[in-house]
Amino acid sequence: MISKTPNFKHFFKNINQDTSWFMFLLLSAFILYLIGLGDLPLRDWDEGYYGTVAKDIYKSGNWLYMTYHNEPFLLKPPLIIWLINMSYLIGGISEFTTRFPCAFLTACGVPLLYLIGREIFPSRLPAIFSTLVYLTLLPMVRHGRLAMLDGPINTFFLFSIFCLLKSFYQQFWIIGVGIGLGLIAFTKGIIVIALGGILGTFCVLNKSLRIFKNPVFLGGLILGFFPVILWYPLQIIEYGEKFIKVHFLQQNFDRLSTAVEGNQGSVWYYVIELVKYSFPWLIFLPGGLTLAVKKYQQSWAKLVLVGFILFVGIISLMGTKLPWYIVPVYPFFSLAVGIYLAEIVQNNHQFYPKILGILLLIGSVASLGGGVYFSIKTNDSQLLTLSILIVITFALSSVNFLQNNCDFTFTLFIGLYLSLCTFIMSDLWIWELNESFPVKPVAALIKENTPPNTVVYTSYAYSRTSLDFYSDRQVIAQNLEDLKKSAAISFYFLLDSLTLEKLNLNNYKILGNTQNFTLIKTYK
Repeated sequence: MISKTPNFKHFFKNINQDTSWFMFLLLSAFILYLIGLGDLPLRDWDEGYYGTVAKDIYKSGNWLYMTYHNEPFLLKPPLIIWLINMSYLIGGISEFTTRFPCAFLTACGVPLLYLIGREIFPSRLPAIFSTLVYLTLLPMVRHGRLAMLDGPINTFFLFSIFCLLKSFYQQFWIIGVGIGLGLIAFTKGIIVIALGGILGTFCVLNKSLRIFKNPVFLGGLILGFFPVILWYPLQIIEYGEKFIKVHFLQQNFDRLSTAVEGNQGSVWYYVIELVKYSFPWLIFLPGGLTLAVKKYQQSWAKLVLVGFILFVGIISLMGTKLPWYIVPVYPFFSLAVGIYLAEIVQNNHQFYPKILGILLLIGSVASLGGGVYFSIKTNDSQLLTLSILIVITFALSSVNFLQNNCDFTFTLFIGLYLSLCTFIMSDLWIWELNESFPVKPVAALIKENTPPNTVVYTSYAYSRTSLDFYSDRQVIAQNLEDLKKSAAISFYFLLDSLTLEKLNLNNYKILGNTQNFTLIKTYK
């Protein structure tokens, strides 16, 4: 009789190794996503919006009907905003507590991708590589650390994928698919249709549709979508046609056919986004997708191709183009790159396409030139330090690669992780803050010199949600003609000197100056 003891030992060995990798990846993600999280001011648009709405809930205690400075906030479902408010209740209102829920959830997606890799790949190495690629992708780290919806959406989607893969062998796991999709719907509305469609298409191609006949799946959908089913009718009853028009039409369906708020681009917009921000992993993507086509009969290949091609196709055909719309494609991107890297390493040094090593070397030279040029132009030593780290990483990796040395993967992962840590501890990681005036001094001027709940009109080119957040006042941008009409009534104004001169006001009082702005109050 053959003893089965070795099998049990092998089983527990795998469990221990998987647990170790899971914890290592989780800790690495938490470090990268949470350190220095509150060091920089909130960014305009999403961060300012969600932070201000969460502050309104914090002050009023009204969780059900969200407001933005006492006006109905109808743009998004409430899940993430509720979590931000909970963060405020625990840790007070700050940049860190505003960003923490989204950063924490996004970081949890890193070890989730490892678990997915362990389900679909025949060995551990491609799962490890895929997860390390996902961990060190610049767009994921940048958007995932911000108070934005896209990072948590990825984690909920990864949870659904993992539960779907587990349900092929243990049907009870199918309940998690419905829960994950429900969380997506309660975070960002109808994007759940696209992501759910990817899962459905994968199941069709994988001939796994039988799992959806399981009543447990229906139970998972009911459980996951129960808050959605409850919340939406309450909003429609409260706000009526206005909610339908703003939430469903303007925020969702209009974005499919038109460029909302001028955010437009060509059909190649997201291909360009991949090229700009996913180097050096981008150079391994064609090999990964080619490998997936060759091994199409395997589940991992179907998942990668369906997820990557279908989602890029959907967002490329949308009228509205925004950089963060591409975020849900990065798990499939990482899986494709990870399996290709593993294929290179596991082929006994016989499969090292020299062009890839040359591209890494070119990337090193380009990083050196770009780093020196922009650090001199901006007089920023942080940029130079970061570029030196990247240059060393790419140069050592290219040398190892051209020598058929599998250590190139280790060099890339470690070097990119350290570079990203340096990046997020600098003032560079939210580069949009440099596109406008520093918000905090202006917000302090407004807050100190105006009564609560005041509306302030400004001559600035656009309204800044971060200014609304820090000033606790709504600051609305107006053109010159509208400012003249408002000036005829008693209002507060934040004006640049040229506009103040053009308005030719008679009865007004100067309340203060900062950042080339003057705060005034007009009188009838």
